[in-house]
Amino acid sequence: MGKFKKGGSKELPEISTASLPDIVFMLLFFFMVSTTMREVELNVDVMVPTAKEIVKLEKKDLVSNIYVGVPMRQFAKTMGTEPQIQLNDQFASVDEIQAFISTEREARKEELRNKLTTSLKVDQYTKMGIIIDIKQELRKASSLKLNYSTRETAE
Repeated sequence: MGKFKKGGSKELPEISTASLPDIVFMLLFFFMVSTTMREVELNVDVMVPTAKEIVKLEKKDLVSNIYVGVPMRQFAKTMGTEPQIQLNDQFASVDEIQAFISTEREARKEELRNKLTTSLKVDQYTKMGIIIDIKQELRKASSLKLNYSTRETAE
């Protein structure tokens, strides 16, 4: 029978790094696929008001955003310092809201069109007159699901 050595000092083998590049590329690919880029570049400063009772929207792909706020510095010379409406990536007037809502509906599948929610992201210092005008246009466009974006109050 063979003789077994006991208590021999064995050295631990080095860890193989051959699979390390595969793991790195797999992680890189995962983050590239799962990350979404911002679809709209904001041209207005929007600091949404705070609230205590907040409910998060479940399906964000069924939300159309309307931004209202003071134009950023680079647009202040052309647009002024009064609050402006931004639809997608460009400034708009109140009259263009109905067309915006209809194009947003057309971009969705037919069975999802009645579930479309309009989210108002309005600067906290914006006067209520422009909000009332926007709401009137949304009523004319039959967009009755409305959401006001807020941030949670820090306690």
